[in-house]
Amino acid sequence: MNTPKRLSSCLVAAALLATALLPLAPANAAPASPDQQVEPAPAYTQDFSGTGLPDGFTAVEGTWKVENGRLYGTSTSSNQLSRITFGPHLANYRLEATVRFENVLNAARWSALALDMKPDGSVPYWIATMRSGSTATNGLEFAERNASNAWNVTNTAAAPSDAGTGKDVRVSVEVRGKKAAWFFNGQKVMETNRLIRTDNGVLGLVANGATVSYDDIKVTELPATESLLIKPGEKPAVIAHRGLSSVIPENTLQALLSGGRAGADWIEMDVNTTQDGVPVVIHDNTVDRVTSGTGDVSTLSSGYIAGLEAGSWFSPAYAGAKVPTLAEFLDQTNTEGAGLLLEIKGPETRSEVQRVVDMLKERGMLAQTILQSFDTNVLSYAREYEPSLRLGLLRGALDADVVAAAKQFGAVTYNPSWSALAARPDAIKELHQAGIAVMPYTVDSPQQWKDMTEAGVDGIITNRAGALVGFQSATPTAPTPEAPSVRFAGKLEGATLSRGDTVTPAVETTNADNVTIQLDGHTVAEGDAVKALTLAAGQHTLIATASGPGGEATASITFTVQASKSGLYVVLISDGIASKVRDKLMKNVDRERWADVEADAKAASGNGIPAELAAIIASDAAAL
Repeated sequence: MNTPKRLSSCLVAAALLATALLPLAPANAAPASPDQQVEPAPAYTQDFSGTGLPDGFTAVEGTWKVENGRLYGTSTSSNQLSRITFGPHLANYRLEATVRFENVLNAARWSALALDMKPDGSVPYWIATMRSGSTATNGLEFAERNASNAWNVTNTAAAPSDAGTGKDVRVSVEVRGKKAAWFFNGQKVMETNRLIRTDNGVLGLVANGATVSYDDIKVTELPATESLLIKPGEKPAVIAHRGLSSVIPENTLQALLSGGRAGADWIEMDVNTTQDGVPVVIHDNTVDRVTSGTGDVSTLSSGYIAGLEAGSWFSPAYAGAKVPTLAEFLDQTNTEGAGLLLEIKGPETRSEVQRVVDMLKERGMLAQTILQSFDTNVLSYAREYEPSLRLGLLRGALDADVVAAAKQFGAVTYNPSWSALAARPDAIKELHQAGIAVMPYTVDSPQQWKDMTEAGVDGIITNRAGALVGFQSATPTAPTPEAPSVRFAGKLEGATLSRGDTVTPAVETTNADNVTIQLDGHTVAEGDAVKALTLAAGQHTLIATASGPGGEATASITFTVQASKSGLYVVLISDGIASKVRDKLMKNVDRERWADVEADAKAASGNGIPAELAAIIASDAAAL
């Protein structure tokens, strides 16, 4: 439901007589889920409230100017790429802007957010594009302007509505390394894992064949790792089991590389350690099944294993494939933006686990890796050695208490067999409530993919990663719930109140199921009227938080309670003050003997004046 909802009606009403004084109750905030991450403060904002281009904005091509509180960029032809650069270099960020097409040569003309552009705007660079006719099949794009000054369009999608002309559209892109997600008016419409990043690329805007205006740019630095829990309307992550192992021999470099190229979000791979301490990528504890050799990996040398042929068992077309070492994979692979779900096969010694973790650290790959194992000793060793490394607990059968089991080993994801989980689907909700993701293995059936998606799993481990990507593309995406909004109505922002005023907050929301309001950190129940005579003199803050299926939004305002002679009269006629004490204080207020008022209020605190009131009177007198 998108219509504004008013929670209460009054903002500030004069109250000449005070009634009972009740202190505000402390808020009882629910503990945050382990998976929840605090939204960081914006790294950069710009509302174009000044004149001229803001500091740090560099016009590269076309006409760029600031008017009426907006930035205008003009491109006069379909061949002109009007560009402007700005902002810091960030590895992981969200870029948001309000975009409006003022006029266009035709509906195919476009505007773009530059995601990684040299400060001088030269090629190559990557952009997230929106056409004026954004409901076209290529209405939204991720694309590269490559070093040859040609386009490489990697992903396209249709927006849920046309941007058109004269309409504001709130667009945003979340970038983490090579991954990016495109949001149109708060709805995720497309993802990519194929960005090519540079060491000094900044942000920018591009206009093509149009005059486009921009406002309210916000850049927020994001954590290197995002939550593994999928959001409402999202599809489970695609996890390529041993690479693209349905068509290429498992765990070979070819299979692992092809998993990312097929569009998988994660590449699952297995590591065993040789007799001479070299981690190699092979599933079984022996080499017998997938190579021309025999023997247990832990009893064989890395040199012996390197000489084995590991492809013809699968197909003659792959004769000559080898068992890669972990170092070879990490050094040679381009995972196309996919993360690594790296399983260490047990048993492994503490030093063997540490060796694998060191290889990830040396290559800067900790953030894109989840280390999983059936062997809980492996998880314990890894957790002790590198607490920042995310861990996954593999299970054949479900634990009686799945949450306790995951937490015991610090696992951020619990990965059981789907057959076990399907018999007890409530475990998914239990784990999600604890902030723990669920990524079952190993499922190759489209019907089961459908069942798993409906059950709410966060990832699907499959031998058929390419087929699962295609299955998901052909399955309509549930509409992403619109993000909530909240604002304070009326004119309380910046107001100066006297002791006779009453504060009754009024907020308006959209797309929200729940709203909480806090005054100076204490919860104010819906409809509560808070008398200014209960508040200390000075500045006070109201914060409203609205939550719904689409997320959470906050709004805050400040107002000031001012000490005054008339305000003290209001306090002094409140209930609970002994008449003799009141009369004495009134006389001193009449004569403006503020030091005497302060001293008398403190002396009568709890003995003729309630302590809360005495503190207010003394404070106001001191201020006067």
